[in-house]
Amino acid sequence: MGRSGRHTRAVISVLAAGVLVLTGCSSGGSKSGGNDKEQQENAERQKALIKFGDAAASKGPAAEVPGAKPGGTISVPARDSYAHLDPAQIYVFNEMGVALLLHRGLTGYKATSNDGKEHEVVGDLATDSGTTTDGGRTWKYTLKDGIKFQDGSAITSADIRHSVERLFAPFINQGPPYLQQWLADTPGSDYRKLLPDGPFKGKHLPDSVLETPDAKTVVFKFKKPHPDLPYALAMTGYAVVSQKGDTKEKYDKAPVVSGPYKIESFRSGKSMVLVKNTNWDPATDPIRHQYVDRFTITFNQQYEDSTKALVADSGTDRTAVSWQNSVDAGNLSKVLGDPKMKPRTVIGYQPFVGQININLSHKPMQDKKVREAIAYALPVSPFVRAYGGSAAMEVAGGIISPTVSGYDPSFDPWGKKKNPAGDPAKAKKLLEEAGKVGTKLTFGYVNSQEGQAYSTAMAAGLEKAGFDVQRQEIPAETYFDQVSKLNNNYDIFHTSWAADWPSASTVIPPLYDGRVIAEGAQNYSQVDDPRINSEIDRISRIADPAKAAAEWQKLAEYIVKDVVNIVPTAYYKQVQIAGSKVGGVVYDDVIGGVDPRRLYVK
Repeated sequence: MGRSGRHTRAVISVLAAGVLVLTGCSSGGSKSGGNDKEQQENAERQKALIKFGDAAASKGPAAEVPGAKPGGTISVPARDSYAHLDPAQIYVFNEMGVALLLHRGLTGYKATSNDGKEHEVVGDLATDSGTTTDGGRTWKYTLKDGIKFQDGSAITSADIRHSVERLFAPFINQGPPYLQQWLADTPGSDYRKLLPDGPFKGKHLPDSVLETPDAKTVVFKFKKPHPDLPYALAMTGYAVVSQKGDTKEKYDKAPVVSGPYKIESFRSGKSMVLVKNTNWDPATDPIRHQYVDRFTITFNQQYEDSTKALVADSGTDRTAVSWQNSVDAGNLSKVLGDPKMKPRTVIGYQPFVGQININLSHKPMQDKKVREAIAYALPVSPFVRAYGGSAAMEVAGGIISPTVSGYDPSFDPWGKKKNPAGDPAKAKKLLEEAGKVGTKLTFGYVNSQEGQAYSTAMAAGLEKAGFDVQRQEIPAETYFDQVSKLNNNYDIFHTSWAADWPSASTVIPPLYDGRVIAEGAQNYSQVDDPRINSEIDRISRIADPAKAAAEWQKLAEYIVKDVVNIVPTAYYKQVQIAGSKVGGVVYDDVIGGVDPRRLYVK
């Protein structure tokens, strides 16, 4: 279940659009390991998993938001414009936000609580989340009655088939690769060989892979079990595209939508206006609402500027909320410390986990005691401080986020939650036992204000343990390109990764499978461990999501505690605020931000 290098771009974009832009000189930081009660609540929630809903759970309309009423305009300040509106090209945070209102897929996540903390996967265009009788090799979907595109044309299985087949076309190169790789039964970009031109030159996927026996039925057929398909199909990248209205590359700027809103105008880099799609039928949709008459999105609104405007809460800013911009780090403590702001503030986890990678291709790093010394010595509190303190991040013990099934708040093999400043004395003892005091470490860091701050403090902590640390700056715009090179110069460097759905199947295989080590790939530490590789294959075949989650957690613990190719640093959070006249504001854990589908004007 390796993924293409394309997700590197997604990670950069999400980080740019989300947490890592919590800039400023905030010196706040938690000396503790975070909120134990909050961690325990997350653990209990994840034990329940996100289940696959049946036909009853998939019926519309969506449950009413308490107090909601129709009408009005909501203003949406956004830093970044949308590079892609074609669902198959969407794989970044800000575009996923607007896509929630524009596009529908076979499945989707339905919030089952008003606080955005509990969910199930349900049928969106389909009558349920999918049925399989062979452990996930074959999945059948039946389309609902009354589902239409914005032009009034019915959505049929021919549109679903077309949407899948166009994923193989060369111009679709920014979205997720999972479904394509599963259908072709091949990793990387080799899947394109199955249908090199997509459906645009008259060729189609064989019925042995994708079957549409009638206008309402879609059947996916895989050579290996893929029990996670309902999760994958809920991604924007697999939303429906109109076969009749497909303009290929031009679709990216003017898609034919199926959701409750359509695009009235889009001036790239400047603004976008969304209005109600009159051909969306709420009776078919268990997930979305259409309370607001109009959304006016304005781009190039920096985090600091949007924060100040929303805090001031005057004029049109009273009916404003950002789906993308978080509170900037400079104003974070002010916002969280003001009791008057509490009713307008939401906070939650993002699916990102940060980690220091230890480059196993470098001979000195192949000594396990050296790696263990790094793990004990490394202070993680400077990293948390650099990005806004405990309100923006929480010290991590493992590599599975609180938003992902299998998360265990008690796992902390290197003692970072209890002692985020590190344990240089214990680390020095290990170096002395190995005869490796003075080992040189080249520390690659992003050349930003935050990168300068955390790398300087982390280097000092490592030096206390007896390492000779040489910091080496990397330009922000080429950071991931540099650290994903097979022959890079860095012994240690920081990266972060977000699960594509709430399963470690989208975390461990792309980051730690030794068979996906390649130029530009995301196995940054270049770990090639036979046990990891074989366990990935074994766990990927487990059809029961609860059993799979438990096995992924065991493997995650083995990676952190026994292989020691990475040191977890932080679980990422997001703080957002809304104008006083905006209702229905919740932080949705699956979205990783404000849920635009619930909003209304008070």
